[in-house]
Amino acid sequence: MPAREEMWEQVPEEVDLVVIGGGITGAGIVRDAARRGLRVALFEQNDIAYGTSSRSSKLIHGGLRYLESYEFSLVFESVSERRVVMDLAPHLVNPLAFLFPVYQGARKSLRMISAGMWLYDGLALFRSPKRHKTLKPSEVAAEEPLLKQEDLQGAPVYYDCSTDDARLTLETIIDATRNGGIVVNWARVDALTKDDQGRISGVVVKNQRDRSLREVNAHTVINATGPWTDEVLAMSGPRKGKVLRPTKGIHIVVEREKLPVQHAVVLFHPTDARVLFALPWGERTYVGTTDTDYDGAPGEEAATLEDVDYLIAASNHYFPTKQISRDDVISTWAGLRPLIAPEPEVGEMSESQVSREHQILIGEDGLITIAGGKLTTYRKMAKECVDVAVNLLKLSDKLPVDIQSGQTFKFPLPGAVGWPADDDHARVAAELAEQCDSGLSEQVGLHLVDTYGMRALEVAKLCEADPSLAEPIVPGRVEIMAQVDFGVREELAASVSDLMIRRTQIFFRDFEQGLGSVEKVATRMAQLIGWSDEERQKSIDGYKAEVALSQRWREAL
Repeated sequence: MPAREEMWEQVPEEVDLVVIGGGITGAGIVRDAARRGLRVALFEQNDIAYGTSSRSSKLIHGGLRYLESYEFSLVFESVSERRVVMDLAPHLVNPLAFLFPVYQGARKSLRMISAGMWLYDGLALFRSPKRHKTLKPSEVAAEEPLLKQEDLQGAPVYYDCSTDDARLTLETIIDATRNGGIVVNWARVDALTKDDQGRISGVVVKNQRDRSLREVNAHTVINATGPWTDEVLAMSGPRKGKVLRPTKGIHIVVEREKLPVQHAVVLFHPTDARVLFALPWGERTYVGTTDTDYDGAPGEEAATLEDVDYLIAASNHYFPTKQISRDDVISTWAGLRPLIAPEPEVGEMSESQVSREHQILIGEDGLITIAGGKLTTYRKMAKECVDVAVNLLKLSDKLPVDIQSGQTFKFPLPGAVGWPADDDHARVAAELAEQCDSGLSEQVGLHLVDTYGMRALEVAKLCEADPSLAEPIVPGRVEIMAQVDFGVREELAASVSDLMIRRTQIFFRDFEQGLGSVEKVATRMAQLIGWSDEERQKSIDGYKAEVALSQRWREAL
């Protein structure tokens, strides 16, 4: 795959479709369009998955809670797509057991919730990762011993999936480029160009690295910018109101020993009954999420002390013998849900009541906008959006004659090509050790497989050629310097933040959030990319600013 700078040089003067936004929805669109044979280019002002798509709860799920509001079509769509995404990326999308404790006095009885579980499995056509079951209080005590037992009626256990949201987005992008799509991160669309009839005819793109400008003619343009939707729409022309009602969600990360949950435990907050989760995450546990209206600039959202205390209170209520404190919080992350603003006649609505459905809008100038939706349904949303673009191309007689059916549900993402049918991660890691004499530990090998799937062999081979690349990025952790090289050469990484936050998860997991290794990473990236001393320092400072944003809540202490 071309490096980021090479990709910028490959941008053509004219394409069938320009996609603005490199989150999961934009990634799905460029993949679908490329697989259909369209000439397509995607531009992202920051890094791939920089916004919501690296700041979610990292779950591929059917939305069990939407059953309560009778959104059966949304749940059916979500559980159906959950199955598809599991097949597309089995190395990244892993079954996860959710335990749903029901206490005396709960709004819904254990019997009613158990009935809902049958409906949930039924809407999935009984193709959930595993069939649900209901535990008695004594069985809950054995399965999740730290959970509050007082007044416990029982607990259904059901199954959804966990994922690495940023890497799922990235692999979708990689598949798009392998099928002819052009993808450039750190490339901001500064303006929309229009023809004599006032129809959008292309975009003006600024390279965020060297500030150069390029005009790209396009027969159609799709706005898939998530929280930035209204900003792009403003380029199209004046509007009466906003499309979005963004809400902020934050998560906190603690050491697993501080909160060693065995399942993803469903929590109803003791003060407002909002649904939260405590989720196992390898050597860490994370708790989230909040749901509060946000009116600031996208990308500047951060956890507040109130947010952190809110999550700590929920955790301590349900796990009374494992009280966590502010001092236990390693890192936080905050993201925005790009929810569609309800119509005024709907009346007042709480943040959690705003629909998670998506909408596709077509402006008078031809700009296609997709907003709303969920991580789980990204592939189907992308298909619908490309269908709209194809119809517009037909109307303008610009549709290529050799257009194909994308059928994106059929083709696994790059790391899943050759993945074993039994989903045995450890066996793939063992095969990697047999094929590659890199001297990597079993733990590091498994980490590479969990991260890259079958592409892990490519990373390990780098260590064969240069043993120094087997060195840990952070002493004592599993991430290795070969991931820096691979990120730059094969995964469009163009800053220290790209590497530490989205190509690895060091930012979230390391006790120091990787600050002790940032100089080493920046030095290696400078060698690979050709940064000046000034560019190297700018990238270091950018990462330190991201860490400071994650820790900003502490300023109120």
